[in-house]
Amino acid sequence: MSISHKMVAAVAAAGAISVAGFVAAPGAQAVSAGSATQAKPASPHPFINQFHHIKTITSTVPKNGDVNPYGVFVVRQSTGRLRRGDVLVSNFNAKSNEQGTGKTIVQISPSGHRTLFAHISNRQVAGRCPGGVGLTTALEVLNGGWVVVGSTPSSNGMAATAKAGCLIVLNRNGQVAETFHGHGINGPWDSTLVQRGRVADLFVTNVLNGGVQKTMSVVNEGTVLRLTLVQRRHGAPQLVSTTRVASGLPEQQNSSAFVLGPTGVGIGRDWLYIADTQDSTITKVQHPVLRSGSAGPGATVTSGGDLNAPLGMAIAPNGDILTVNGGDGRIVETTPGGTQIAARYLDRTPPAPLGAGALFGLAVKPGGQGIYFVDDDMNNLRLLH
Repeated sequence: MSISHKMVAAVAAAGAISVAGFVAAPGAQAVSAGSATQAKPASPHPFINQFHHIKTITSTVPKNGDVNPYGVFVVRQSTGRLRRGDVLVSNFNAKSNEQGTGKTIVQISPSGHRTLFAHISNRQVAGRCPGGVGLTTALEVLNGGWVVVGSTPSSNGMAATAKAGCLIVLNRNGQVAETFHGHGINGPWDSTLVQRGRVADLFVTNVLNGGVQKTMSVVNEGTVLRLTLVQRRHGAPQLVSTTRVASGLPEQQNSSAFVLGPTGVGIGRDWLYIADTQDSTITKVQHPVLRSGSAGPGATVTSGGDLNAPLGMAIAPNGDILTVNGGDGRIVETTPGGTQIAARYLDRTPPAPLGAGALFGLAVKPGGQGIYFVDDDMNNLRLLH
């Protein structure tokens, strides 16, 4: 479905936004995996090299026992129960540790105070989210405090029973307002956001296309969708169009990682960057906000090297691409030109035996003062600073 230009034009005419080019649009905000930092031209100095300490903020486990933290987002504006500077974290597993069954979002202050922001039951989204609730890394907050979180649910913790899921919209007090389902949404895995006044473009990766649940083989059907939302003066945001901006990305069932496929996404100037977990590659798509069709899997930015099953992604204040490895627990910094300029361990230190990492979502702390990330093994939120 192409962008509804009439809808966007109507909002612009009301003085809410500028529909000029993405980079120059007044008031535009590029948010990547929870970072509220507008990307700038890349610096020759690695952003992560200024940080030398890792601090555990607190556990991400709420009272119901949900585990396996995935999504990370830093709240930019206080409204309702949301507090500026607090970190939202979504849980993918229930207390049983079965994947695709987690139903909670916790809110954590920089000092480590944890509260429950939302507990979403299957009943609350019945008929509006195929398969129910299993919250993923796709986690964003729109202007006005509307929280959008991905759901890729499973009945037994295995990808073979996973359903298409949906995107769940919560109000600023953590109550379900609506869902977006269908329209190509099929296993929403991660997301990033561009907000322009009352218009938001939400980019969402999808990992369940092409019947990947029915085979252990690689299926080249992963996609990135752009969902264009208009925020009304009253009521939840309205989905006005869906556009496939990337396709043909590899996906594969995985017994320990559920699904390997396109995961982290980030906006840097006029490019959308995609972490291809299956192939340990970062690709890019030009003009992501304006394009009317798919760029296929995108052009390769970098592949291999220090990348080892990259998962979550954020864009550093200097414009570099930050990814965390699912394969070995490292964070990797890559320039927009594709040079991997820094890498370091976050969840273990050599010479300890290296296995699968415990990383997923990450977000740059406001002011570029550090990097929040989740440790799935220990079920906590940590800070590289």
